[in-house]
Amino acid sequence: GINAEYGLFLSLLSSQKLMNRFVVLSVLLALFVLSTNSKVVDLDPSNFDSIVDGSKHVFVKFFAPWCGHCKNLAPTWEDLGNAFNGAPVVIAKVDADAHRSLGQRFDISGFPTLKFFPMGSTTPNDYESGRDLDSLIQFVEKNTGAKSSKVEPFSYVKNLDSSNFDSIVKSVSDDHVLLVEFYAPWCGHCKHLAPVWEELGRVFSRDSKKVTIAKVDATKAEDLGQRFGIQGFPTIKRLSNTGEELEEYQGGRELEDFVDYVNKHAQTFRTRDGSLNQDAGRIESFDKIAGQYLLATDKASLVKAAEGLEVPSGLDFSSKVYLKTMKSIDEKGKEFLSKETDRLTRILQTGSVSAEQLDNMKIRLNILKQFQSGTNKYNDDDDDH
Repeated sequence: GINAEYGLFLSLLSSQKLMNRFVVLSVLLALFVLSTNSKVVDLDPSNFDSIVDGSKHVFVKFFAPWCGHCKNLAPTWEDLGNAFNGAPVVIAKVDADAHRSLGQRFDISGFPTLKFFPMGSTTPNDYESGRDLDSLIQFVEKNTGAKSSKVEPFSYVKNLDSSNFDSIVKSVSDDHVLLVEFYAPWCGHCKHLAPVWEELGRVFSRDSKKVTIAKVDATKAEDLGQRFGIQGFPTIKRLSNTGEELEEYQGGRELEDFVDYVNKHAQTFRTRDGSLNQDAGRIESFDKIAGQYLLATDKASLVKAAEGLEVPSGLDFSSKVYLKTMKSIDEKGKEFLSKETDRLTRILQTGSVSAEQLDNMKIRLNILKQFQSGTNKYNDDDDDH
């Protein structure tokens, strides 16, 4: 009896160990599946013909792991798979270096090669269009009727189309700078401009009340392309809030060129990194007083003169900084200027505050420098005081 019970105990113990191993393996398998959350189907000689059987659309990438262009395309192909997850089309890939029989079967002579197998056929059509995600999605949608579930990434550039163009244009003020790029997804020059245009949008993202950087896919919004007489891509136009063309941009295509252009027309003061330049927030009439303040014997009269100056529209904050700086100098002495300048400079270098605070600090720093100079270029204009 004892031996039988002991044997049963060992048997149960062995079963428990087996169960534990099974649980561990199941967890690991589940984690593996979650970590390889790819919607792109891997094809090889064992499953190719069962998937590419004419019963559905299949878009196949033939690649080699060592190929540089293949590595560049890889994340885009994964995005394409995710965009059509659950749609009646299979996004697939074949390692044609490991499975050379499939590469030879479809005459693959370079990497990556993209082939589309339409429903009802096992004979592929070569894909020879753009390798960017938009071009690939457009091709699949056009040839399969499937709709992508692509989530548009965040962009500082406003996407305009036939449905929202007029409402967005009319919503801005009369003096608003609306700079619009008309492009085509397949256009090489447009692709080259794309990151510059996005960066331009970022540079002026803090000036949304004055500036809008936008784009129109003129291959989709053909009516807008015709309306503005678009003959080539990219074409950049500055528009009014009535939707009329003010000017076609003819300048350079570097970021600095666009920043200078927008600054000129919007009366903004951005640099290419999005920060404010040394002229931001300054008021010429106040600068004249600031340049005299440290050496003046009658500071009270200068404060009174400053208080009576007309403040240009949108520069109320700056006028208050000028007056507050005069008061701080009176209370703390001229050492206040160097100490406050050092403090603001350190904060600006670390960038540890909000974007709005960074702008305000840069304006304060610009104004402090007008006082620090002791005298400035305006001091010769004594007739003005």
